[in-house]
Amino acid sequence: MAPSKKMTFSRRSFLKSSALASGGMIIGFNLFNACKPEAKLPVDLSALNYNDFNAFIKISEEGKVTIFSPNPEIGQGVKTSMPMIIAEELDVLWEDVYVVQAPLDTKNYTRQVAGGSQSIRFGWEPLRQTGATAKQMLVNAAAARWGVDASECSAKNGVITNVKGDKLGYGDVVLEAAGLEVPEDVTLKDPKDFTIIGQGKGNVDIDKIITGKPLYGLDYKEEGMLYATVLRPPAFGQILESFDDSEARALPGVVDVITIGEKVRAYNDSGKNSWTMPMSGTDKVVVIGKTTWDAMKGKKAIKAVWKTETALESSEIHDKVLLDLLEGNKFNTRRQDGNVKQAFANADKVLERVYESPFLPHNCMEPMNFFANVSLEKVHLVGPVQTPEAAAQVVADLLERDLEDVSIDMTRMGGGFGRRLYGDFVYEAAEISNAIQKPIKLVSSREDDMTMGVYRPSSKYKISASIKSGKITGYHLKEASINGNMYGLIPNFFPAGAIENYQVDTANYKSNITTGAWRAPYTNFLASAEQSFFDELAEELGVDRVQMHMDLLDNVKNNPDANIEYSPERLQGVLQLAIEKSNWGKTEAGVFQGLSVYYCHNTHVAEVADITMEDGVPSVKRVTCAVDCGIVVNPFGAMNQIKGGVLDGIGHAMYADFGFVDGVPKSNNFDSYQMIRMGQTPQVDVYFIESDIDPTGLGEPTLPPIGAAVANAIYAATGNRINKQPLINNLEPKEKVLG
Repeated sequence: MAPSKKMTFSRRSFLKSSALASGGMIIGFNLFNACKPEAKLPVDLSALNYNDFNAFIKISEEGKVTIFSPNPEIGQGVKTSMPMIIAEELDVLWEDVYVVQAPLDTKNYTRQVAGGSQSIRFGWEPLRQTGATAKQMLVNAAAARWGVDASECSAKNGVITNVKGDKLGYGDVVLEAAGLEVPEDVTLKDPKDFTIIGQGKGNVDIDKIITGKPLYGLDYKEEGMLYATVLRPPAFGQILESFDDSEARALPGVVDVITIGEKVRAYNDSGKNSWTMPMSGTDKVVVIGKTTWDAMKGKKAIKAVWKTETALESSEIHDKVLLDLLEGNKFNTRRQDGNVKQAFANADKVLERVYESPFLPHNCMEPMNFFANVSLEKVHLVGPVQTPEAAAQVVADLLERDLEDVSIDMTRMGGGFGRRLYGDFVYEAAEISNAIQKPIKLVSSREDDMTMGVYRPSSKYKISASIKSGKITGYHLKEASINGNMYGLIPNFFPAGAIENYQVDTANYKSNITTGAWRAPYTNFLASAEQSFFDELAEELGVDRVQMHMDLLDNVKNNPDANIEYSPERLQGVLQLAIEKSNWGKTEAGVFQGLSVYYCHNTHVAEVADITMEDGVPSVKRVTCAVDCGIVVNPFGAMNQIKGGVLDGIGHAMYADFGFVDGVPKSNNFDSYQMIRMGQTPQVDVYFIESDIDPTGLGEPTLPPIGAAVANAIYAATGNRINKQPLINNLEPKEKVLG
């Protein structure tokens, strides 16, 4: 197994170490003595004059560098880590780099998408090439000025040196270099020579974040801008019949009341299709005000009449439908190895369990919003969206404009988790601005977000395993879900290849409730179901849980299969590391552990949850997380993603409950929908497998395994197998708790 690196940071541990170093006292310092008259203020990098070099890089005469980050920043840290990759190969000091969010630019950038934990994976090689190419061009320019061969020159920290010791800064030759021919073949650094990649770098936006400076979509303003709110149907399955806006128009600050929807209907009727547009063709009432408050007050004053167009669905109906699908025979087989039917027919015993999960909203801290200014000359859009290229195309189609007329500037997002993959709020903003020919900011309330959003679909899994002579001979996974099923690669995740007779079947129910990607689509609950099942299967077989996984992964190594998506060696590596670092099986009295190991988004993760029982209620105290994601570009950012995924996964697996009654969501705000609280968050210890393999995803992979780790720990504490989320709602009465 490759060596590991632990990365844990906490204020408490820092203070403790400081106290020890000072003999039990925390040593302070005199701020005024520290301020010396000759100390120079740091250079304001944003105020320098930069010369264009390429679409990614600008260089000032002082040698400072602006690097454009092409992908949407959703909190996953790519606005920091992607420029780090360029800066590494460009060979400049990180403190000399100023980072700017790039706009949508399909000519110069590719895959400007935040989704699937793929930004770094897909950007790794192109970004390195960009930095290395620019560096070589700068070296070539310096060599030409000196009249020497470029091979006689080297570059480091933004300075070019020749064999005589002459030096030129990047800023000295930037104009000449930008005009040179672009070299086709450049040399990339050996990872052992990295000086920026692999070093923890602070978030480039952190100062703005903590001081409240304009950064997010909600912060964006333009002179003369109006605000818009949209009144949508209260239930899925309803459409607008009529409305009375007289009271709303009488309110001070309300500028206008209009309806939209016609352009969406025309788009739908045209046969054009975009998965980013989960919008019905119903008319919607729009209140336009001078402020957000004016618009929202006006919306509350609208008296609307809604009529039912399609069935008003309830979670009770969904539960029955999904269970019926699992018991039926209308399945799409996604993978089939061997003969599952025969294995089950010849089995000594069959273990079968059903696992259930609810719908979930995305709960982004920043509600949906977008700015639009539609004029005869152009369509200018600004705001937080994960799919800007798709959004631009749909807006062009909706408004019957040339794509070249549409520009999108991206702001930082206050959360996305898949919700901002869907651009309905962008399309509404564009249609509103087009209707009134004025710049507007569309702003949704929390209630808007939770009641007419895009949800993680409710799903159920039936998992069966056949046992013969104490061995697993067959494995059958059946999935029933709302509006769709696991995508193509997932059936090739573990335990595919580990069991000779293996089959994955899917079935879905078409609903009028809009569903879509939610952080780690499908695997976010599938991992919980499968890893809970394997924990129970190990107990049924009377074998060690860890050894069972190791043996199954050995089966994969001994029978190579090109369709397998994961690496059995790397899964074994994280499993072994998590066991070692968590003190598996050696906890103090009253602490119970659960294990889960999973692969998704090209990354291998193992997690151990430590829980205690407090008055019959489980409390997660610690999570040990082992991760193999290849090269870690920015350890600080990686830690944030890993810990965020773990905490998000615990919160939703433990507490999140959401459903519908007659098409109406049961919850519309956090007073009735429980998110994880600060006091419920555990310590998360993170360990990386050291690697020189190209980096893979981190925004999503640590969320799926944690649900099973917690559920398995609860079983260890109580003897209660919980197969339905949220876990806290399905605990047995306290008197039955064993821990």
